[in-house]
Amino acid sequence: MRPERHRARPGAVRRTAALLAVPALATTAVLPATPALAGPRHHVPGPVGGPQLAGKGIVVNGAPGVKAPPNIKASSYLIADMDTGEVLAAKDAHGQYLPASTLKTLTALTLVPKLDPNRLVRPSQAACDVEGTKVGMTPKMQYKVSDLFHALMMMSANDAAVTLAEADGGVHKTLADMNAEAKRINARDTLAGSPNGLDVDLKLNIRTQHTSSYDLALILREGLKNPDFRKYVATIDFPFPAPPTKQERKKGKKVGGYPIHTHNRMLPGQPHAYAGMIGGKNGYTVAAGQTFVAAARRGGHTIIISLMRADQPPSPYAAKLLDWGFAARGKVKPVGTLVAPGDEASRKDGKDDGHGLLPGGPLGKKDAGGMWLIGGGAAGVLLAIVALFLVLRRRRPAARPPAPEMPEVHGAHAVRTAPEAPPADAEDRP
Repeated sequence: MRPERHRARPGAVRRTAALLAVPALATTAVLPATPALAGPRHHVPGPVGGPQLAGKGIVVNGAPGVKAPPNIKASSYLIADMDTGEVLAAKDAHGQYLPASTLKTLTALTLVPKLDPNRLVRPSQAACDVEGTKVGMTPKMQYKVSDLFHALMMMSANDAAVTLAEADGGVHKTLADMNAEAKRINARDTLAGSPNGLDVDLKLNIRTQHTSSYDLALILREGLKNPDFRKYVATIDFPFPAPPTKQERKKGKKVGGYPIHTHNRMLPGQPHAYAGMIGGKNGYTVAAGQTFVAAARRGGHTIIISLMRADQPPSPYAAKLLDWGFAARGKVKPVGTLVAPGDEASRKDGKDDGHGLLPGGPLGKKDAGGMWLIGGGAAGVLLAIVALFLVLRRRRPAARPPAPEMPEVHGAHAVRTAPEAPPADAEDRP
């Protein structure tokens, strides 16, 4: 009688059963914790807002009768129709740069809805002593939250920013709230390392604090939905409270004060007044250069612009971008779109690379180790069938060497390379 060469031995059957069980367990227990491994293999998600916005040069779709976008000396800019969300033109829209005080738009977007405008807040001495532009505060006095927001958005007061962060539970908590808010509105290029945009003074650099012209437009657009936010960025003059002077005390006054004035030179009555200007926020540090984000409304349409790392005060550049936007809207084919909060259309692979307090990195070997499933129950079943087939085909040890072990198959994941950081300027205070 000829031997039965392909009969499975009891030990082989047990090993086969184990192989069938392992994929099922791994599929349910491992994959939900690592969503980056799911989805099509080798799929690289496009940039938020559309694939054309990945370009680092000027991106525009020409149209008859529409001139090319203005030539301005800024590393990055964006022009969009705020009503429709259509991005009309851009330059390095997702390039990550130091924000300077334009980051205060994110501070305000995060905290205006959270803090009672009539709440009284006493600043710490550390808040009063912060570097850079200050409105001038003292721990001897309490200030209304609304007064602090006026100082923050009108004259870019760094002491007001820290005091508002203290009112929110501290700077650390506020940074977490700011980065969570950036993630909520899909401002994926943004990482806040301070509530006021200071960089070198706080030992921050492009790795630990950054944003993009695309994100600045998202942030301002979302902020302008709030009437209080809109009021703060549109105010030109405001009486800021202060301890009474000696003469004021003699007159019985318990609170003194002085006027503060907007830094936005494009608001009505200012040196670079722009018709229809709604408001915005400027910023400057030596390391960041000139930054700006603003919106204007004419003829029933709103254009929003942002620019980063410009070589001069931004108002003339901003006026050129706005003029082009009003002339081009409705004529040029958009190069992208300003996505809505929570819109995951640009993240079809389900990957979530939201930020915490520090930039995240790609999935490391330690995180991926032991993952031998491609993803999903079907792949696990397929591997199990292959394993069963190999076991059943095994011959006796004397006739053939043992079958090789199944290799590990790791889920492929895309790694997005961050744009190169701009060259650092001399370190100096703003």
